[in-house]
Amino acid sequence: MSEDAPTQTTALRELGREWEKAVGARAGELRALPVDPDLGEMAPPRWHRERSRLTPVDFVREPTPSELTATARAEAEPSRFEGPMLWARRTLLGPPLAAAAIAQVQMRKLTALPILSSDALSSVAYGPEAMLVVLVLAGVGALDISLYLGVAIVVLMVATGLSYRQVIKEYPAGGGSYSISSENLGERPALLAGSGLLVDYVLTVAVSISAGVAAITSALPGLDDETVAIGLAVIALLLVANLRGIREAGPLFAIPTYAFVSAMFLLIGVALVDLAGKGFEAQPPSSDPAAVEGVTALLVLRAFSSGATAMTGIEAISNAVPVFRPTSWRNARTTLTVMVSLLVTMFAGLIVVIHLEGIVPGGNETTISALAHDTLGSGAGYVFVQASTALILLLAANTAFSGFPRLLSLMAERGHAPKPLMRLGDRLVYTRGAIALALVAATLFAAFGGDTNSLVPLYAIGVFVAFTCAQAGMVVHWRQLRSGPWRKGIAVAYVGAALSATVALVAAVTKFTEGGWVSVLLIGGLSWIGWHIRGHYDAVARGLALGPGDEVALPDLEQVPEAADDDAFAVVPVLHLDRLRLNALAQAASLGMPVLAVHVSTDPEEAKEFKRRWREWGDHVPLEIVESPYRAIVAPLVRYLRALHAQRPGAPMTVVLPELITGNVFQRPLHNGIARHLRRLLRDDPGLTVEEVPFRLPA
Repeated sequence: MSEDAPTQTTALRELGREWEKAVGARAGELRALPVDPDLGEMAPPRWHRERSRLTPVDFVREPTPSELTATARAEAEPSRFEGPMLWARRTLLGPPLAAAAIAQVQMRKLTALPILSSDALSSVAYGPEAMLVVLVLAGVGALDISLYLGVAIVVLMVATGLSYRQVIKEYPAGGGSYSISSENLGERPALLAGSGLLVDYVLTVAVSISAGVAAITSALPGLDDETVAIGLAVIALLLVANLRGIREAGPLFAIPTYAFVSAMFLLIGVALVDLAGKGFEAQPPSSDPAAVEGVTALLVLRAFSSGATAMTGIEAISNAVPVFRPTSWRNARTTLTVMVSLLVTMFAGLIVVIHLEGIVPGGNETTISALAHDTLGSGAGYVFVQASTALILLLAANTAFSGFPRLLSLMAERGHAPKPLMRLGDRLVYTRGAIALALVAATLFAAFGGDTNSLVPLYAIGVFVAFTCAQAGMVVHWRQLRSGPWRKGIAVAYVGAALSATVALVAAVTKFTEGGWVSVLLIGGLSWIGWHIRGHYDAVARGLALGPGDEVALPDLEQVPEAADDDAFAVVPVLHLDRLRLNALAQAASLGMPVLAVHVSTDPEEAKEFKRRWREWGDHVPLEIVESPYRAIVAPLVRYLRALHAQRPGAPMTVVLPELITGNVFQRPLHNGIARHLRRLLRDDPGLTVEEVPFRLPA
């Protein structure tokens, strides 16, 4: 119950008394419905006859609970092409999953590791190369610095991993940097952290796909011209796989991830054996490109920030703790520890063997491909390394598909993103968020021609901004808590925050002119947009909230004669009990005909709370609650209204739609637009009238 619940309850009771006075002796007319709101006390048969043909039922009334319940069929939005579209959707994405099935899609550790760690683990395929590409600008002699930079990055990986182990235990509800910053640092740092992660997730898709395609074209140079087409096809495939849900997508990502880890350990192991036979003596460079820059502090810092891209994806597990099987936080921490251990081992191993083997980045072949050729030849071992590298890089974007929609949903819940992004789709995934990620990432990938070196400068700024906010938030958290291992916690968080802030600053400065300005602009822009979205929602909440003494429209029946048509009635969809919906109920009652309120609920607990508030108001008109276990709103509502009208096809039925009028077109996507959808779907139904009741927020 919200903090102002007592005030809301008092206001509802007061408004209910005012309604009773306004209706007076005609209160009985409002309840005299010519149809049965329960649809004839629906029994649970699976089929019924409708329009002379056998069709599945849209609603059943289960023994417990007793509410009318929408079936899986009612979840699909009605249309002229309903049959073929429904078949295609179910074939491509699978049948809808009820909310009760959410426990079945929680992941065990062996499944969660490849799904949530593919981004972090796969980054070793391009992180070391990104660092070496910068160092080689000063000549092959500068490549020796890679060993020292590698040590610094490994220290950063360990410190960040230890910090996120704390985060997972202290914030088991997930949300990572955004949740920590929101609770401990305030709204603006939370927006900065959330925006940084959103940008990083988009770049994760673009960079992972571009690096994966580069691995393919290194082995098959003839496909160079198809880089963009291949990348866009993979993004589409990932979108479909994720819209089907993590339970079915799991096997798709598990095999490539474990194959890649095996390939990297094979490559490093064979290289070390080969080097042992040579006394671990560094081999001559494979090429000697001309130096175009001197070894300066700026060059070293640029190389360090580029190599730090190997750390992207570390936060993904802390964002998704609730998707683990119980005990969620314990399983998530174990998975994080395994991921960081693998990441450190592979990164350090590759840096060492690349240096000792004398591999110099450049040309049309990736560093991993050159190392594999040099170590394993061109046979089956090389094919295995390249194939597994290409696959995990292409599928590593899946980490973003897991994290981006979930983070966006959390930001929407707190008012920093459009509210429609909060809702789970019919496959228990955040459908809108996944589609948004795919569209933005595909646009970015195509705009940069799928070139990894062009995209990497945009990378890592956002994630290290988020790391800094998270660990600074943990410092505040431990200072306030002062119990348990709080001193150790503060020490770890301080180190992590200092290192992450340093990398974020270095990355922003050194990469700014190379394209990093795009990331800085996007992070700042998203933070600004999120701030104003929250401001709009706060204004809407104030405008719709009920308080004692507030003016709310009441039924006006003085000039309305008693209904001549005993069959006519009105229906009002009521999603919430606020000024907007109470105005619509008053308008419907003023028509002088019986009124039915319909509430579609996606959560049984929410339905109970709505019924409680309805009783506080006074239950002045009949209320029917339709439970939607598949989380759809519009489709079950349309099907219910049509089923209601089908009881008395000749009876005039008026659907009164409350509609919030926003200040400008940019604010329209911030609301669910249910009135617009209903108007579009019902406008051609014979015998059914749609009447809108607009509501403008007070100035």
